[in-house]
Amino acid sequence: MAANLYESELTRFLRELRADKPELAEQQRKGRALWWDRQLDADEQRAFARARVAQKPYVYQSGK
Repeated sequence: MAANLYESELTRFLRELRADKPELAEQQRKGRALWWDRQLDADEQRAFARARVAQKPYVYQSGK
């Protein structure tokens, strides 16, 4: 059985990008840690929930 030799343009682009910029993976990890990998503060989450304003249905309707 022959190996599949097809490689999409996107796959090729990503492979070449990673080869040209090896520091990219570390930058991605740092960015993820900065914005996503955080401990949530339970008190702050409760405050956000209490401050939430109910949204009316059909918010994009002009009301006319």
